[in-house]
Amino acid sequence: MIENVVEFFKNLPPKQCVTCGETIEEQHECYQTKCPTCSE
Repeated sequence: MIENVVEFFKNLPPKQCVTCGETIEEQHECYQTKCPTCSE
């Protein structure tokens, strides 16, 4: 069962900025929806 959960999270697509579509490097406990450039 645990292996299925791990595979699920490994197969999620990369997070993208809602403004420009650039891939966001995710960090622990980060719920940001915009890349650093668009956040400024």
